[in-house]
Amino acid sequence: MYPMREQEQQMLLHCAHARYVWNLAVEQHSHWKPGRKSAPGFAEQCGQLTEARRENEWLGAGNADVQQQALKDFTKAKTARFASGFGEPTWRKKYVHEGFRVIGTDRVPEYGHDGTPKLNAKTGKQVMGRSVVVHRLNRRWARVKVPGCGWVRFRLTRGELPDAKTFRVTLRNGRWHIAFAVIPAPVGAPGTGEVIGIDRGVTITAALSDGRTLNCPQLTVRERAQIRKHQRRAARATKGSPQKTAEYAKVARLKAREADRRKDWCEKTSTMLARTCDLVRFEKLDIKNMTRSAKGTIEEPGKRVAQKSGLNRVILAQGWGLLRRCTGHKAPGRVEDVPAPYTSLRCSACGWIDKRSRKSQADFECVSCGFSCNADTNAATNVAAGQGGIPRPRRSACAGGTTMATGRSSVREPQPT
Repeated sequence: MYPMREQEQQMLLHCAHARYVWNLAVEQHSHWKPGRKSAPGFAEQCGQLTEARRENEWLGAGNADVQQQALKDFTKAKTARFASGFGEPTWRKKYVHEGFRVIGTDRVPEYGHDGTPKLNAKTGKQVMGRSVVVHRLNRRWARVKVPGCGWVRFRLTRGELPDAKTFRVTLRNGRWHIAFAVIPAPVGAPGTGEVIGIDRGVTITAALSDGRTLNCPQLTVRERAQIRKHQRRAARATKGSPQKTAEYAKVARLKAREADRRKDWCEKTSTMLARTCDLVRFEKLDIKNMTRSAKGTIEEPGKRVAQKSGLNRVILAQGWGLLRRCTGHKAPGRVEDVPAPYTSLRCSACGWIDKRSRKSQADFECVSCGFSCNADTNAATNVAAGQGGIPRPRRSACAGGTTMATGRSSVREPQPT
């Protein structure tokens, strides 16, 4: 096994080669315009990479498989630029986009999802695929073979060894991460018939229809004070100095700690929901529009921009979207989205809708039947029942659409007979 320092230097070199090849591909396609000769594909780019490795000694000293995988990743990103939602592939920057992908080297027989061997249609022989070489060292540690680095140790986050064909190594905030391309098996339904609704908020991250409340962990008061301290020191340091870089690196490590806690909480919470409920219903929220900046334009500047940016940070720190995605992956076909309108104003007991029933952020008291409970729990109960997106009431014969008895602008949803 290579010394850790030499392994790190070699992996940094792999990152530099992969980033260099990716940026060359981006530059090629950025100069291409419709009407001209078609942009080079993966096969043509591989031939150009071989010529570049002969002419460039620094590039030729790197691993060819790592560089080809960077081209393959670019081709996939270019093909899926509309379906993925990320758009055109962009430039990769040093210290920001550090990573490379490795494909397995061992030849192993492939099997289908039902456990039957995959057979070649022409020859009738079993298909042989590639597999990553992974060995377990103990309960917490394992090792994987990385080209040019030998055996590299990594921390196991799952009980079983990954059975993958490829893996990706990335460097973020001074920490190395390895991700294996494995699709985990879905969690089976418990068969109890339980349906649970989830109302997502800022004060309470997830309120469940059974009365439970779940909160995503945040940074402590001391950690937030440390972030402010390092940001002040970085602001006072000389531009481009090592001190400024070091202070910003400390801030990034603290924020990465918060992101790790949020991801860990979402993974554990989604597993709990998938194991205990047959059907999980989420309040449907357009998080992208909710966290859009209010800065505006030069001609029409926005209002209360600082307050809106602070609200956006609080919303994004709750992990709403990540919790929904993780639950959908672990319980496919058992997760539904319920339209959000009127879920927080409708009484879960009688169906009466009135904005005055929401006394405060935490209190709900129906002005019709007097039912009272926590406002988030009431909304989650409506989500569990699928009561969302109720249309606005039509105007009645009275002025302003009010009821004759109470003078309130309200509507009672028809109750089942």
